[in-house]
Amino acid sequence: MKGALRPEQAMRLALREARRGLGRTSPNPAVGAVLVKGGRVLASGHHARAGSPHAEVVALKRAGARARGADLFTTLEPCSHWGRTPPCCAAILAAGVRRVFVGSRDPNPLVNGRGIRRLRRAGVAVEAGVLGAECNALNEAWFRFITSGRPHVTLKAAATLDGKIATRTGDSRFVSSARSRALVHRMRDRSDAVLVGSGTARADDPRLGARLPGGRGRDPLRVVLDSRLSLPRTLALFRPGTGGQTLVAHVSGRPPPPLPGVEFLRCRARGGRVDLEDLLRKLGKRGVTSLLVEGGAQVSRAFLAAGLVDRLLLFLAPKLVGGDGLSWVAGPGVSRMANALGVADLQVSRVGGDILLSARPSGRLARPRGRG
Repeated sequence: MKGALRPEQAMRLALREARRGLGRTSPNPAVGAVLVKGGRVLASGHHARAGSPHAEVVALKRAGARARGADLFTTLEPCSHWGRTPPCCAAILAAGVRRVFVGSRDPNPLVNGRGIRRLRRAGVAVEAGVLGAECNALNEAWFRFITSGRPHVTLKAAATLDGKIATRTGDSRFVSSARSRALVHRMRDRSDAVLVGSGTARADDPRLGARLPGGRGRDPLRVVLDSRLSLPRTLALFRPGTGGQTLVAHVSGRPPPPLPGVEFLRCRARGGRVDLEDLLRKLGKRGVTSLLVEGGAQVSRAFLAAGLVDRLLLFLAPKLVGGDGLSWVAGPGVSRMANALGVADLQVSRVGGDILLSARPSGRLARPRGRG
């Protein structure tokens, strides 16, 4: 039929649907689905939040009886088990869908190929891997969470071309452009939690909310590392009405005084500070699938040295500060270039006048030996 949708086009529509749920579905993945018949879209849907119908079921209900004999495009393998909602495979079979096109296989041990096998055994043709790379990227955070039990960690920093996040006097307003800062707010809107260290909390007094046009932003959980509970309670992070709930990660043995909207989480200590691996495990148990780390320099080094950064986002502004400015990674650094931390999957883009580097660290940042 002239003008009929190709499989890749239909899956792109499903991806567009899925993105509508980003940041809203935890601890579930973001999923989109599209029903096509005769080369035309019958209905579409996305998973809106945990406990609500899955994307496939939403699309099937909207199509009604027209779904019989149709093709279903879904960004993630349909589930075949009972959870908070019935299995999607049962709904697909009951609707009489002819073929199912899948973007990503579901790594959840409760699914992991079972959905595809169930459909095929029932006589439904299944094609997996349609726009697989794009569908995998969509749920990169959830894949990390479901396979490891900890949130996916994105480390974000904004620096000048010579790698500085502040001048020698500590001034950091503003390193990056307004467009880059607006993009960070969209990142917060799609993240379950955002984290800063006590130094950044004290120096910048951030709110860490998600300010989007029209007030549409969803404020993430605010996590602050305050190992010894030394931060003043007058900071915005501790004041009601300044953003999302605040979680204070600490190692202190003394019980902190209660504060409205603030929870204190005691973690294991490592070197007198919060053990980041223990913190991530505790966040994972709370259903936090994505964590945006916003610094500062000590925190960036700690996460890189622990090998806990899944994605690095570095905004480079067209400015030079000079040698006495504060580098975005603290510490003396390694003594040999051979010990420098490499990155993979490097991508470069422009955000206004800034350059955005996106990469995946290839390991841990080596700790300096001797004089470093």
